[in-house]
Amino acid sequence: MIGTFFALVAKELIGFFRSWGLVAIVLYSFTLDIYITGAGIEMQAKNIAVGYVDETGGGMSRKILSRLHMPEFQKPVMFTSQEALSQSIYNREIMVGLIFESDFEKSLKKYGRSSIDLLLDSIAATQSFQALQYLQNILLDYADIGIPVELKIHKLFNPNATTSQFMAMAEMLSVITLLGVILTAAVFVREKENGTWDIMLLMPIDPKLIILAKSFSQVLIIMGGVVIATGIVLFGIFDVPINGSISAFFLLSFFYAFTSAGIGLFVAAVSKSMLQVAQISILIMMPLIFLSGAWTPIHAMHPLLQELSLISPLRYYIEGSESIFFRGTDVADLWSYFAGVIILGSVLYFYGFRKIGRLF
Repeated sequence: MIGTFFALVAKELIGFFRSWGLVAIVLYSFTLDIYITGAGIEMQAKNIAVGYVDETGGGMSRKILSRLHMPEFQKPVMFTSQEALSQSIYNREIMVGLIFESDFEKSLKKYGRSSIDLLLDSIAATQSFQALQYLQNILLDYADIGIPVELKIHKLFNPNATTSQFMAMAEMLSVITLLGVILTAAVFVREKENGTWDIMLLMPIDPKLIILAKSFSQVLIIMGGVVIATGIVLFGIFDVPINGSISAFFLLSFFYAFTSAGIGLFVAAVSKSMLQVAQISILIMMPLIFLSGAWTPIHAMHPLLQELSLISPLRYYIEGSESIFFRGTDVADLWSYFAGVIILGSVLYFYGFRKIGRLF
């Protein structure tokens, strides 16, 4: 039986490598897709276009404007009126607008306080409010608050606050989820599309062995992609730190790949074509990704969504992976993440296994 199992696994792997389209999709997903996400999605204030109206003619406004420079801000552009500045923001030429009223410097010298009107284009909400924080810090340097307190900020786990490392890892974990589902479903649905489903049913092999071998072969493909993405993209390009056990990460990924395979078995059972596989996979996986914390921190969600996130195996996989890479959590303290992935994964795989098994 063991020999038959590995023969079936080898057959599926050979079939995969003969399908150049699938090979290209997997390689692209585990390399270029992760790289583009990590390098292209910018969560920090960078290259922000700034405009200003200065009615004071004084030196304080010039000092403040001199603090706005690359890489966070472009060179500030002067406007002759507030209407022209507002129109430029409306036309998306400027993201941040500063207005120094005529009594700005006089009030500052006479009363020790003054105000600046600030206009923000908050369509790009993340960057605009990051820019607001930069401006607030700049203005605090000129404010005499009279409190003998010095703030010292220690950035834990990601000292340079680089978003590329986090985004690349989150994208890799999402790719594992989506491909694990689609590839597992595809090996069964292609049998239906190619007209070989009945031939497979006539094979003198236990159907349970066929299901296990086909799903296991896709888990091996996913794990190969994880190794490529981790070594080439995360370590090689983005220099993601590994403060914990890399073996624990690969083991957690192996269990999670079976979780995705279980969902894929369910999708295969209810799909008759690859188009349906794609549609149903996205319908199932997008809520799981939204609830996982890959794009939005769990604590920032609505309380109801926080409770629902407990049933997303991707949540435990992401938190466990980040703990391994960034926090350097000991293997013994990773048990809750392993438990979440294994328990939910076992339920999903067993359900998908039974669902597809009814077709044999």
